[in-house]
Amino acid sequence: MLTSLALIFLLGLLLGSIFQKLKLPALLGMILTGIILSPHAFNLLDDSILSISADLRQLALVIILTRAGLSLDLEDLKRVGRPAILMCFVPACFEIVGIVLLAPKLLGVTVTEAAIIGAVVAAVSPAVIVPRMIRLMDEGYGVKHSIPQLILAGASVDDVFVIVLFTSFISLETGGSVSVMNFVKIPIAIIVGIVVGVLIGQLLILFFKKFHMRDSIKLLIILSISFLLIACEERLKPYIPMSGLISIMVLGITIYRSYENLAKRLSEKYNRLWVGAEVLLFVLVGATVDLEYVYKVGIFAVILIISALIFRMLGVFVCLIRTKLTKKEKVFCMIAYTPKATVQAAIGGVPLSMGLACGNEVLAVAVLAILITAPFGAILIDSLYKKLCEN
Repeated sequence: MLTSLALIFLLGLLLGSIFQKLKLPALLGMILTGIILSPHAFNLLDDSILSISADLRQLALVIILTRAGLSLDLEDLKRVGRPAILMCFVPACFEIVGIVLLAPKLLGVTVTEAAIIGAVVAAVSPAVIVPRMIRLMDEGYGVKHSIPQLILAGASVDDVFVIVLFTSFISLETGGSVSVMNFVKIPIAIIVGIVVGVLIGQLLILFFKKFHMRDSIKLLIILSISFLLIACEERLKPYIPMSGLISIMVLGITIYRSYENLAKRLSEKYNRLWVGAEVLLFVLVGATVDLEYVYKVGIFAVILIISALIFRMLGVFVCLIRTKLTKKEKVFCMIAYTPKATVQAAIGGVPLSMGLACGNEVLAVAVLAILITAPFGAILIDSLYKKLCEN
């Protein structure tokens, strides 16, 4: 395992820095590192690393979502209002509809199988989006109309919504049924996640004010509680739905609102943690990519993904109708809401592991979605935010 970790960090940092010198996002080099090291290429990663790959990716996601919460001013989000709510589900619905319309013709799958593909592809990647929106907030771009806050909030809830849809479509394909309760669980999971995050955030503030300790210890406490929140989501699933990731983000927001000085200090420490977590996340995402599946579906899957992105952008545009955003800012939001990576890596292989007939197609489209949209979104966000967003 130690050798694998050394290869992940050394090669990931090396290729990441090379891509940065080429004026490309470092995450491209990290994803490429994962592809090179993966069992589908040179097979240089230990099985012990691959067996906990999902947990390590979750760890990285926890770090960046907590960092986002520690920087997110809720008042800015309130000013956004209606579009923030719409961004949580409308773009994903547009994208799924687009795939349901096109996939049967392009890939020869059934409507239900197309819906499964749509649910896998429709989730945006907080891992790509969140650090970039934090940079916008730090540099002051788009904050006049709360653009980073709008995209941050939408991206975190979007994943919850899409995963519920994915579970429902899988149930249909395997002969089950979709109950109304499946969809009722979405707002319940969000509300419970918010309440739990606020309560724990307030308790932590009281604790930190009463007991003096170094900020590094406070960070470890928050990080440990964040891991427990993820575990609680799984344990509570049979009884009450809860979004652990939303709880983690709200915990950070609560600390920011009530103890801003601490939030700023912790935010700097989380930034340092993210240096290593980012490498780990994207290298392991790349390690899930099997290019063999990409060759099988070929150009038709590429057409499907690009068409789905157009549908998604249209959905974002609909969310932003009658807002104060300028035309350029609306274009930026449409671009910034396209990257996919973490959710596709996590659930793209589920239909294949279940033995569904569409399993190979779903995995291939998930892989292509990562390879196309993560670079597309990251490159355009990095190169256009100063041009399209007001400072």
